[in-house]
Amino acid sequence: MPVSAANTKTPTDTSDRELVFTRLFDAPRELVFKVWTDPSHLIQWYGPKGFVTSVYEMDVRPGGVWRLTMRGPDGVDYKNRIVFLEVVKPARLVYKHEPEEGSEPVTFQTTVTFGDEQGKTRLTLRMLFPSFEEREYVVKKHGAVEGCHQMFGKLAEYLQIIAPDAQPPLPQVTITRLLDAPRELVFEAWTDAERMKHWWGPDGFTTLLCELDPRVGGAIRIDMRTPDGPVYHRGTVREIVPPERLVLAVSVQDSQSNMTVEGVTIVTFTEESGKTRLTLHSRIESSTVEHTAMDSERMENSWNQILDHLAKDMSESKEHSHD
Repeated sequence: MPVSAANTKTPTDTSDRELVFTRLFDAPRELVFKVWTDPSHLIQWYGPKGFVTSVYEMDVRPGGVWRLTMRGPDGVDYKNRIVFLEVVKPARLVYKHEPEEGSEPVTFQTTVTFGDEQGKTRLTLRMLFPSFEEREYVVKKHGAVEGCHQMFGKLAEYLQIIAPDAQPPLPQVTITRLLDAPRELVFEAWTDAERMKHWWGPDGFTTLLCELDPRVGGAIRIDMRTPDGPVYHRGTVREIVPPERLVLAVSVQDSQSNMTVEGVTIVTFTEESGKTRLTLHSRIESSTVEHTAMDSERMENSWNQILDHLAKDMSESKEHSHD
């Protein structure tokens, strides 16, 4: 399903030069704000997995400078010079990344908001680049998207250590499949609601309604009949880069429209000699039900069943194309 910029952008739309990440942390926002602005806490979690962060200066006020270096697992140093533009404790930070001498000339503005949700913190990080090309540069060369997800994971783990009454980590899974179909076709299967309806759902589930608007902010509605009764999914398309990447934010609701589980699924599509390497990362970010260590295994089994159905659908599509 083609998605053109002409019908998805408005004159004030900056989505093609933004990266946006959000996560619900099981800690009060005063604490989350503190670990984001106190160097003694920041060095414990800031940066992707395997990185070590050193902070040389952090003056948290408008006009104040924040200087740090992140050393990667390969020993390469990444210098950062940041200037704070706005500080509203404990709700909001706005700062601009300016090139440090000897570092790459990458400039962008970051806005971090800390929203209170019944004692937890909805953290949203928005990175705004001067152009689409500069956004793609940090995504493709430096793995900015995966790096930020890893950093959020480290922050969640650190908050568990220091936050009182922190709950166990919520389930998440990562699965990779090689599908015998071109990635344009696999991507279409994920973004064409009529096609999606045929393969979506674990074993024993029936999809009654499937609607997906394939653009950033587009609505998602999936109603299913399960062995335990009806399940309703509601959400939005958070990111879509045809035919490479799809990010869906979806909540599971009961028959009274009460949210029970809220999560994010990230799917990447990589071409491999005419086939498609699909990588799926799905995580629960908030839940009103209690989870156990077995839930990640159940979640993985469900996604494997869904991907089995997708693989079958791709195989049938290939057979029909040769008829």
